[in-house]
Amino acid sequence: MHDLIARRFTLAEVRERPEIMRIREAPELKTARSERALMLIKHLLLLATILTSGVVRAGEAQQHTAQGMLLKVDHENGVVTISCSAIPGYMDAMVMQFEVRQPAELNAIKPGAIVRFNMVEQNHKVYAEQLQKIPSESAEAEPAEAARLAILHSVVHPAEAARAVPIGGQVPDFTLTDQAAKLTRFTSFRGKVVVLTFAYARCPNPNYCFRLSNNLALLGKRFHDRMGRDLVLMTIVIDPDNDRGKALQSYADTWRADPSAWRFLTGPLPEVRNVADLFGMNFWSDEGFLTHSFHTVVIDRSGRLVANVEGNQFAAAQLGDLVQGVLR
Repeated sequence: MHDLIARRFTLAEVRERPEIMRIREAPELKTARSERALMLIKHLLLLATILTSGVVRAGEAQQHTAQGMLLKVDHENGVVTISCSAIPGYMDAMVMQFEVRQPAELNAIKPGAIVRFNMVEQNHKVYAEQLQKIPSESAEAEPAEAARLAILHSVVHPAEAARAVPIGGQVPDFTLTDQAAKLTRFTSFRGKVVVLTFAYARCPNPNYCFRLSNNLALLGKRFHDRMGRDLVLMTIVIDPDNDRGKALQSYADTWRADPSAWRFLTGPLPEVRNVADLFGMNFWSDEGFLTHSFHTVVIDRSGRLVANVEGNQFAAAQLGDLVQGVLR
């Protein structure tokens, strides 16, 4: 059984060796720790779905429009890893690796990007073609207004826009105050993966701050045994005039946040803006509320920026898949 788990299979082998199809039911898998083996099994199940559908003939290509969050780009081998959304009637949501036959398509995409592509299955291989980043634009009023203001801000204040940390760049140190009224230095978390987003307590739309914070809460559940030890969550609170002291503590309590694992951080407005600038995040006061852009940031153990996910049009599970790869 372990020999079956350790290698790939062709469609012919799936057809001729029915015991392969029973791998997912084998007791050995209950204790298997190899993520590579699990990924191979997912590929196998996808190929089995194609086989049993009766629509693929030898040499015939089957194509589906797919999208997902880009997790990893292997330029040397021309391979991408994507947390794919489900394709109804074809496959469940899953993490998959794809060969990319046009290497130039890899130059414009970075981990954390939401991408659309053609999934092509042909001659026992699965390819990703016409990879394109999906813009983080939204039809909702606040993100659309934030995008317009961000463009204006970059024109008026080009130096601030230039401060944004690039993917792979080292995140500068900063100090803010957490919900327990303790000064917190970003570099104190070196050696741990950090996932960071921005929010404020009075945000009126559940698809905005609440959704981004809920993504972090779901990360906490998924990686509960690694929280505080290997993984730290941060919410930078962008309304320090209202969300400080007991109000900050109350906001953190809403999410039942353990300060050792999930820090709600704020400080004087200039210092909060300084942190926001590091990640290209902008916010403006608007009749008592804030208009702001959406960013979810993943930073590795050495303090380097792995991904800066813009917008809110992604699944919490996809963010979890990205974090899992960084933890690994």
